Amino acid sequence: MGRDHDLNRIRAHLAHNASGVLLLSGEPGVGKSALLEALAKTAAADGSRVLRAAGAEFEADVGYAALNQILLPLDALLDRLEAPGREALRNALGLSAGPVPDRLVLCNATLTLLRSAAEDGPLLLIVDDLPWVDRASAAVFGFLARRLSGTPIRFLAASRHGVSSFFDGGGLPSLEVSALDTAAAARLVDLHFPDLAQPVRRRLLDAAQGNPLALLELPAALRTEQRRAREVLPAVLPLSERLHTLFVTRIRTLPAATRTVLLLAALDGSGDLGVLSAAAREADGRVDLLDVDAAEQDGLVRFTESPRRLVFRHPLILSAVVAQATSSARRAAHRVLATVQADKPERRAQHLGEATLQPDEEVALLLERTAHRIMERGDAVAAIAALTRAADLSPRNTDRARRLSEAAYVGAEAIGALAGASELLEDALRADPVHGASLRSATAAVQLVLNSDGDLTTAHRLLVGAIEEGAHGYDAEDPALVDALHFLLLLCNYGAREELWEPYYRAVSRLRPAPPPLLLVAARTWGDPAHADTATLRQLDEIIEATAVGSDPARIVRVGTAAVYPDRLAGVREAAWRLVRHGRDGAAVRRHIGALLHLCLEDYHRGAWDSVLELSEEGLTQCAESGYSVCTWFFQYTKGLVTASRGDTATAHALADAMVNWAAPRGIREAVHCAMHVHALADIADSDFDAAFTRVTAISPAGSFPPYVAHASWVFFELVEAAVRTGRHAEAASHVRALRAETNIAGLSPRLALLADAAEALATKDDTEAAGLFAGALAAADAERWPFTVARVRLAHGERLRRSRAVSESKAALTAALQTFERLGSLAWAERARRELRAASRGAAPPVGPGAALTAQEREIAELAAAGLTNKRIAERLGISHRTVGAHLYQIYPKLGIASRVALRDALQQQDQR
Repeated sequence: MGRDHDLNRIRAHLAHNASGVLLLSGEPGVGKSALLEALAKTAAADGSRVLRAAGAEFEADVGYAALNQILLPLDALLDRLEAPGREALRNALGLSAGPVPDRLVLCNATLTLLRSAAEDGPLLLIVDDLPWVDRASAAVFGFLARRLSGTPIRFLAASRHGVSSFFDGGGLPSLEVSALDTAAAARLVDLHFPDLAQPVRRRLLDAAQGNPLALLELPAALRTEQRRAREVLPAVLPLSERLHTLFVTRIRTLPAATRTVLLLAALDGSGDLGVLSAAAREADGRVDLLDVDAAEQDGLVRFTESPRRLVFRHPLILSAVVAQATSSARRAAHRVLATVQADKPERRAQHLGEATLQPDEEVALLLERTAHRIMERGDAVAAIAALTRAADLSPRNTDRARRLSEAAYVGAEAIGALAGASELLEDALRADPVHGASLRSATAAVQLVLNSDGDLTTAHRLLVGAIEEGAHGYDAEDPALVDALHFLLLLCNYGAREELWEPYYRAVSRLRPAPPPLLLVAARTWGDPAHADTATLRQLDEIIEATAVGSDPARIVRVGTAAVYPDRLAGVREAAWRLVRHGRDGAAVRRHIGALLHLCLEDYHRGAWDSVLELSEEGLTQCAESGYSVCTWFFQYTKGLVTASRGDTATAHALADAMVNWAAPRGIREAVHCAMHVHALADIADSDFDAAFTRVTAISPAGSFPPYVAHASWVFFELVEAAVRTGRHAEAASHVRALRAETNIAGLSPRLALLADAAEALATKDDTEAAGLFAGALAAADAERWPFTVARVRLAHGERLRRSRAVSESKAALTAALQTFERLGSLAWAERARRELRAASRGAAPPVGPGAALTAQEREIAELAAAGLTNKRIAERLGISHRTVGAHLYQIYPKLGIASRVALRDALQQQDQR
């Protein structure tokens, strides 16, 4: 009633909108479910096959529960799929036992199955009560909703205002279902309650505010005398509280047998009539599904035909059914459901967990195993719930502490539930002060330290102590130990101090039967890349190749981290994108953040700078929302690289300052080094080479590549360039010698080899030798994969050629550099290239008295001096000494007929007008 306009809008949208998707939203009880029901009937009448699912509060922690509802009618079509997709779906839907499928494989299999079914006729997918849809199913639905364009499949879903959902509806078409207008609301009340007295009618219409569910439920809760205005009506209550109270009152009037079946249905959540029938028989031989008739007649539930299910008319009814039951009745119902679902280990464990009051190790162990299975498919929230309940039911304090510690670790490591992790750790220590200090608890505690005001040295000491005192026997197969060592590796890198690594290598060397290769390789390629040898890099390539097709989120991020400094992130790019997509669908936040960082770094070197900024903003948002403040500097760094490279130096310096202000007090030197890199790039963009030299030598002193200062391998070119530009030729030459003799940086990647040759070219005094080195650098295979790097080297080459009087050759190099800088939006470097080209294009004239033409270099010096630059800044920009600048100005003044610097601007303008 009163919904014709809404129905027509929805049908028109589904028929004509290319996306084929519409999300309905509105307050509870506003009529969303009624709209979905009406649309399902008309779609079925028009020849569409309707597949439905509805979220259930008590299934919110059951992975793929909603997906099971919507796809179960298609189980006969599973054989149409290829084996990997078919097995992924069967495992996810609980139709067979097997490993948890990769999320993307499962999503693609679901889409393929639906498209196959749509070959037999159009499909309409309807998902009601999105807030109660489990996280795993919501991720799949979100994937589908963005890939139905051009198919005969339509997707319609409904969600409530004010209730969060795992479903990401961002960017999808939506329609708000508003309350009924005054006339429609009055007609609805008059149709169902024609005997209401006018004062009562007015009062109810005002209280309901057009909410259809309230319009139907509020009058039904009134006594006859109240309806007739013979008793004072109760005071107006908040609508949601009022409706909940009404539902509980109505349910308590039902026969006991009816309430028993409804309670079983509410706690089961699936509505599966087979399960309910078996559960009813198990609960009481005199109870069966016929006892639901009273609730059906009262409009509380209904039965669907395809598939055959019992469905509550509104989630509030389901909540009220549970609320009105005693705790003993709820436990009994859970126990019955556990018995009839013995073939479904996860559901059985969850029901037993709710049914059990006293400590029970068998149930606790079932829940712990269930938590591990849930975690394998990426549902960390459900895993924490299962582990916490397992801890509650653990008879021994040691087991309780261990399970609480693992729950805390999952919370801190995967989803950023830092406050909850802290509470769980406290509970673990109270349960068992000795075993509560486990590796899991130590790793979680370190996360808390780093994401609060703690310092790296404290975090490192805590974790080293836990590793060395643990009862793990240095078993290389112990996941808690391996995870702790990977986190210790991260701390060592963040600290960028050689002494931090000694306990790490000591622990890794004790692993038996042998250390996992990644622990050794990452320590070299990420911890000390300047000294990583060829054999290590070969191992890294093998690890990357194996990981590119893997599905373990932690390993993908760890391998990507090992690949950062050797420029091998391209090898894990697709895997990183999988993690980002999963993260956007609600998977582990920390892996999402790590994958975003790797994509940002790879895109920066590839010249995809707009993508870097976009992904950096996503990363910053994830850090802020999840509480992972320790990761914020990642994306300040990547944003800083782009802004500095584009010449937005004020923003770049601000980002770098923020990094230093946060990281320096905490002893996170790697973040400080990255900040110095951003500062140096911005200084070079401003031609402040003296400042740039100071920044980069704070990372790596000239002529030295200290061990375990990872970022030194990425700033050596900036150091050499700044040294040459400021007349520090000895320092430049010393750094190049150290680069060649003491490191394998040139062997890390072709990009770094290119920069190593260019750095040597800058440092050499011989123009012919420099030209050969530049030519060799720019001839590197696939050099164009790194456009900004190549353009900077071409600019340096062109500048050297012009100063050595090879003007024609310099123009070619400078023009190529300029074109790249302009394409990238690198304004400061583009202007530098233009300035060099202008200088190269001017011919030299004999210096004879006032009015004589200036040489190209004199003209350039005069323009810079007229712009207000000091002799020192001019010297830095042009790569000459400040004394040479002074000598040139001495020659320039008489040529222009002036006596001082202040007259330069006007004199140059007059010369240009001649």
